[in-house]
Amino acid sequence: MSNKQASFYQSVDRNFEKAAAFTKHPKGLLEQIKVCNAVYQMNFPVKIGSTYQVIEAYRVQHSHHRLPTKGGIRFSHLVNSEEVKALATLMTYKCALVDVPFGGAKGGVRISPREYTPEQLEKITRRYTVELVRKNFIGPGVDVPAPDYGTGAREMAWILDTYQQLRNGELDSAACVTGKPVAQNGINGRTEATGRGVFYGLREFFNYPEDCKKVGMKPGIEGKTMVIQGLGNVGYYTGAISIEEGGVKVIGVSELEGTIYSEEGIDIVKLGKYRKETGSILNFPGTKTLANRDDWVSMECDILVPAALESQINKSNAKKVKAKIIAEAANGPVTADAELILLAKGIVIIPDMYLNAGGVTVSYFEWLKNLSHVRYGRIEKRFDQNSYVNIVSAVEKLTGKSIGMKEKNFLTRGADEVDLVRSGLEETMVEAYRQIRETYKRKKNVTDLRTAAFITAINKVASDYLALGVFP
Repeated sequence: MSNKQASFYQSVDRNFEKAAAFTKHPKGLLEQIKVCNAVYQMNFPVKIGSTYQVIEAYRVQHSHHRLPTKGGIRFSHLVNSEEVKALATLMTYKCALVDVPFGGAKGGVRISPREYTPEQLEKITRRYTVELVRKNFIGPGVDVPAPDYGTGAREMAWILDTYQQLRNGELDSAACVTGKPVAQNGINGRTEATGRGVFYGLREFFNYPEDCKKVGMKPGIEGKTMVIQGLGNVGYYTGAISIEEGGVKVIGVSELEGTIYSEEGIDIVKLGKYRKETGSILNFPGTKTLANRDDWVSMECDILVPAALESQINKSNAKKVKAKIIAEAANGPVTADAELILLAKGIVIIPDMYLNAGGVTVSYFEWLKNLSHVRYGRIEKRFDQNSYVNIVSAVEKLTGKSIGMKEKNFLTRGADEVDLVRSGLEETMVEAYRQIRETYKRKKNVTDLRTAAFITAINKVASDYLALGVFP
């Protein structure tokens, strides 16, 4: 094995090749599935203060087997062509795996957001959007961006406004981008979506006694210990929801400023507020700071959640991992080289293309909402509520007993938009894991969940291409 670390894109390709060997699709079809269909690199000037800066940016459409293509926009000084291509490629497989009818795409702007004011970031975002519109790399039926590392609802609102100015009067223009503020045609539940999807995916793994037995654990997620690397949007909601709804104990959190530990458990909601107030997770009450920030990788726990950037667990530190399960909340946090080491140690890796799919799933719901021009729950909520009230009233009459007002309100409430979004996401994650597990059990010599997930996704994309008549 070479001492050189495999790049993110090389890792994705190696995982694809490993899984493709278990399929019977023609070589040409597999090559078409693998390659990126369109890569747009742009350089545009933006006036920052009294000077002009030339900004480097990308938009990659990996696969057009389904339209529109879909994928987030990343703002980072580390953005490059290879990274964006790798992320777009993963999006294709991710969408296929969770049965979201999009091709994969991804965007990136090579800047460090911390170095710019909000006004300057708005200039850059709007200028980037203009470039996408000029080349027809954005649109409700063409390519639909979303937030990613370094971006959020604010940036998506700027993209929407710029698009609508350039496409004045387009009926479905709100569907040109997802992850927008709720007040601007967004959807309730989108901010938490990726983290909630991670929780649902983990919970589903622990619902199978046979799978838990392989890593020496009892079924059920309650009481399991967790370490989170990265307290951004994904890491925060993964931890907060796992604690509140799953009874998980988060014992470690790592961020840029350092890594903290508490055997008694860390309240992620309180930690999030503390970091907003102080700018750091260090010295959070009840925790100890580790001497080396990178020691998060070697902390003893049941579940290790890398929720930051790609290639965080690599050939150089994989041997230090003591967790029983690695839950890939980020995109590509474990390199292909590291995976070989981890699997040899008997560690289960729940892959990113499955576990990280909550964001694109709820983005799909937002896109559908924008196309239908009706928010979820508006039509049926009151009808359902009235029906439940009638059922409860009938039960009270038949039994001669009254139900307390608190219990009655709980039993008769109709579903709000966020309830329906969470329900749809939960169903998506449960069904996708079932399909991965079915492939894992059916295919001989498939020894890990990532390969099973890739096989499942490749077969779905291949089926679409064959249905199009591209490969008779």
